[in-house]
Amino acid sequence: MERISCLFAAAAVFVMAAACTPKGPADPEVEAAKALAERVVGPQQARHFVFEKAEGEGDFFRLEQRGGKLAVIGNDANSMAVGLNHYLKYYCHVEYGWLLGDTFTLPKKLPAVPEPVEASARVKDRFFLNYCTYGYTMPWWQWADWEHFIDWMDLNGINLPLAITGQESIWYQIWTEMGLTDEEVRNYFTGPAHLPWHRMQNIDRWFGPLPHSWLDGQLELQKRITARERELNMKPVLPAFSGHVPRELSRLYPDAPITKNEDWSGYQPEYACTFLDPMSDLFTEIQRKFVEKETEIYGTDHVYGIDIFNELTPPSWEPEYLGRVSRQVYESLEKADPDATWLQMGWLFYNERKYWTEDRVEAYLTSFPKERQILLDYFCDRQEVWKRTDSFYGVPYIWCYLGNFGGNTALVGKFGDLNEKIENALVNGGSNMSGVGATLEGFDCNPYVYEYIFEKAWTLPQHKDVAAWTEGLADQRVGFGDPKACEAWKILVDSVYVDSSTPGQASFVNQRPAIGRTRTWYGNARLLYDNKHLCEALGLLLEVDGKNSAYAFDLANLTRQLLANRFDALKKQYEAAVAEKDRETMKTVSAEMLEIITDIDTVIGTHSYFLTGKWISDARSWGKDDVEKAYFERNARNLITTWSDKDMLLNDYASRTWNGLTGTFYKVRWEKFFAAVNVALDKDGTFDEEDYKAFSDDVTTFEKQWWDECLHTFPAQPVGDAKTVAAQLYAKYRDRII
Repeated sequence: MERISCLFAAAAVFVMAAACTPKGPADPEVEAAKALAERVVGPQQARHFVFEKAEGEGDFFRLEQRGGKLAVIGNDANSMAVGLNHYLKYYCHVEYGWLLGDTFTLPKKLPAVPEPVEASARVKDRFFLNYCTYGYTMPWWQWADWEHFIDWMDLNGINLPLAITGQESIWYQIWTEMGLTDEEVRNYFTGPAHLPWHRMQNIDRWFGPLPHSWLDGQLELQKRITARERELNMKPVLPAFSGHVPRELSRLYPDAPITKNEDWSGYQPEYACTFLDPMSDLFTEIQRKFVEKETEIYGTDHVYGIDIFNELTPPSWEPEYLGRVSRQVYESLEKADPDATWLQMGWLFYNERKYWTEDRVEAYLTSFPKERQILLDYFCDRQEVWKRTDSFYGVPYIWCYLGNFGGNTALVGKFGDLNEKIENALVNGGSNMSGVGATLEGFDCNPYVYEYIFEKAWTLPQHKDVAAWTEGLADQRVGFGDPKACEAWKILVDSVYVDSSTPGQASFVNQRPAIGRTRTWYGNARLLYDNKHLCEALGLLLEVDGKNSAYAFDLANLTRQLLANRFDALKKQYEAAVAEKDRETMKTVSAEMLEIITDIDTVIGTHSYFLTGKWISDARSWGKDDVEKAYFERNARNLITTWSDKDMLLNDYASRTWNGLTGTFYKVRWEKFFAAVNVALDKDGTFDEEDYKAFSDDVTTFEKQWWDECLHTFPAQPVGDAKTVAAQLYAKYRDRII
């Protein structure tokens, strides 16, 4: 089969032509597409494109050459953006990344499109984001980050983004107007990085009180986010009332049916949430107050996210109760907005699948009009719930790829499997399958997997042939037509990307040390591929003359994974030496393990994505003074280490291989571990449970000190050249791996 990326290799140079003066008022969607193009490719290059709106059925775009300009035609600005992105990817061979700083360089001579290209959307809805993403990736973003990311979403055809920024600013107004004090309300909120779990009724108060400056800044930010998303034909999914209330509300409404939720993920009872029964009139009143206030400030597209039992046990498992409570929540929403559609996560049907039996799911979903709801089949890469619920009993649903937990950095994503599952769902998933989406908990180190998911929403040929799509990906990330780049990415897609994401997916480098399996609850260092394949792919890429930021990212990303895999193999050697009391081998192997951690820290320091210093700098940027800056930094550090207080269930859940974190947190834990094992063997020749407990107590104290006392400072900008460092480390470790 001929390569997709070479179908139109006979490129022509665009000739500058005078733009025709439009007659009549400019179409706002055309103007939005023009503005997006100027932001994406720059004003000079944007002059080579003409955008036109055309009537048609569903979402579609068309590319056609008109003399010296390319016409990008679509039914709206979102479809035009997809058309522009298709041109950038498959004609210019560049990729517009999802993070600010992901840059590319267009060819000096823009290629022409010899024959018209047409595509239409295979599904109506393209959903993106997860409540958790707002904690693991986006809590510290400023408008520049959001503006770039919204453009990325539009280029990838996303038209139903979760938009939950700034809701605490609304809730603050609601609760204080109802009579709660400033202190009561701000203490009810968590710190910014933990707000997603406050919003999902999991925790209150952790890292509270929330500063006024945060509330004010987030309100203004959300205004800009929602305005831009609507400008680009997206429907922001806004929050609505789920029953979560401050516990002090009982002081004002002593007879209201307010109960305390169960403790969540090891948090102490003082952090448990309180819940107002949806059957009460007060629930309906608060729903109305919130939706009206939110609409007044942020506007509305009438799609609201509400999740009342996420990782929580309902008061009753009786189907009748479940149906009654969901109907009551919907009716409260309908009274607040007669045009409302209720969007829910389907995570609970997977995560608590033992309890959410078919009769309970059916009762819960079919108690109010199907056409007034959308369900996210949340984790289809692991389990497609639509298959065991008769396609959700006719309720419109979106097939979603989760792909990441906690922002973990591991090379995961099974392209062939994703292709087959989505194609099957489009054929056999029922007419109520309304879309595809991605529900990643954090932006991870595999952005191209998510782009692949959204390409499958359109009638384009390349995504159905994974091999051809892979060659196109190599062109975009390295440069057009390099055979070694194509070979490298073929190895990666066929032999390295062979696993789906699971919680805690990270090398043993990132996990609290132990003999045998990790003692971290969510630790998961499984490796389903041979590290030699990754080494071979990296070697090929190092022979390529790539120049864009995606290429630099890939070199840092693949090198740190290669070394982490080597570390995991050495851990087994170290454990065998401990069992044999082979002190010489223990010394040699532990020294190499620590050296690897240092080398990983160095290579990931060459790219901004992997910088703890940037995460901290972004957090501190929200502080109005030194006290607030320190508060935000502590909150940022806490989430990516112990998550909550010391030695609790979620410890290391959000681990990621980042510069600074690796060198001053993970490495210190391993140094302490090796020292503890040596002391134990010197004492009585064994490292037993009592010895491990002494080590664990020591390292637990250190873990909290790292975030609570803000130990060390880290660069917020990359240091060194990714290719130079990767080449040095490849040469150093190649023979040990191959």
